[in-house]
Amino acid sequence: MDLNSKIFIAGGRGLVGSALIRCLKKKGYLNILAPVHSELELMDQKAVSDYFQKEQPEYVFLAAAKVGGILANNTFSADFIYTNLMIQNSIIHQSFVHNVKKLLFLGSSCIYPRACPQPIKEEYFMTGPLEPTNSAYAVAKIAGIEMCWAYNKQYNTRFIPVMPTNLYGPNDNFDLETSHALPALIRKFHEAKKNSLKSVVVWGTGTPKREFLYVDDLADISVYIMQSSKDKLNKSIRLSDKPLVNIGTGVDVTISELAQTIKDVVGFDGRIEYDYGKPDGTPRKLLDISRLKKLGCLTEVSLKDGILKTYEWFVKKR
Repeated sequence: MDLNSKIFIAGGRGLVGSALIRCLKKKGYLNILAPVHSELELMDQKAVSDYFQKEQPEYVFLAAAKVGGILANNTFSADFIYTNLMIQNSIIHQSFVHNVKKLLFLGSSCIYPRACPQPIKEEYFMTGPLEPTNSAYAVAKIAGIEMCWAYNKQYNTRFIPVMPTNLYGPNDNFDLETSHALPALIRKFHEAKKNSLKSVVVWGTGTPKREFLYVDDLADISVYIMQSSKDKLNKSIRLSDKPLVNIGTGVDVTISELAQTIKDVVGFDGRIEYDYGKPDGTPRKLLDISRLKKLGCLTEVSLKDGILKTYEWFVKKR
C-alpha cells in the first residue's frame, strides 16, 4: 500500500472510519475514498457495485457498521443483524469482484462466547454460546469473518478480519439510548456537573470488567496491518489459514473503576450510584494480544489520557 494507492474507507464519518482517515492523512496517503451516506448507500447492492466499478479501489477498510450498547442491541436486534449483513455482504463481495488487493474487516470482541476463558484468545472464536443481549449483532459480525475466510479459501483473496476491543474517542456516539458505556458515562457525568446534580446512576453492579482502546490507536494498528507484507502477516496472524487478530491493550478495568476515572476527568463532585436492576452483560471481556505483539504493534494512549481527549472533543462539539 503506497502513498498513491486508492483506499476506500467504508464508514468514513463514524468513530473508526474518521480515525482511519486521520491516520492515513497523517502518514501522507493522498488517494482516500470516503463517500458520505448521500453519495453512497452501503446497504444498496447495486449502488455499491456501481461505485466499485467506477472507482476501482485497491485497498478497503470495512469500518461501516450499525453499533450500540446493551439497550440498543437488545431493543433493535433485527435492525442490527439486517443492516450489518447487508453492508458487509456487498462490500466484501464487490472487493472480490473488483480485485481489491487487501481488505480489513472490523469485527468486535463482543462476538466471542459469553463464558470465554480470560484473556480471550483468537481460537476461542465460535466455541460457545453468545451473550444474549447482543447475539443478533454478533451473528452478523461472525458471518462477516466467515465470509472473509471463505473468499480467501475459494478465490485466494487477502481479506483480514480483526477483533477490536471496546472503542472510544472523537466522533463517538453519546446518545444515552444507543451509545456504549464509556461515552454514555461521559455525557452523564458532564450533564450532572452542568446541572449541579448530587449523583450519577450507573447501570448494573459496576463489577463487570472491560478493556477500552482509544480509536486512534486502533487506526494506527489497522493501517500497519494493511502495510505489512504477506510473509510478516503469516508469521503472526496465520494469513494462509484463517487470519484473525485481536486488537486491544491487554488491560481491563471494572465498570466502577471506569466510572470513577470519568468522574475525575469531568470534575464531578457528587456520588456514583448503581442500578442493580439493569443488566451487566458479559462478566469479563479481556483480549489476549499475543498475536498483535508478534506483529510488532503496541498501543500508546492510556485510558485516562484517552478519556480526557474524548471529553475535550465532546465539550467542544456540544
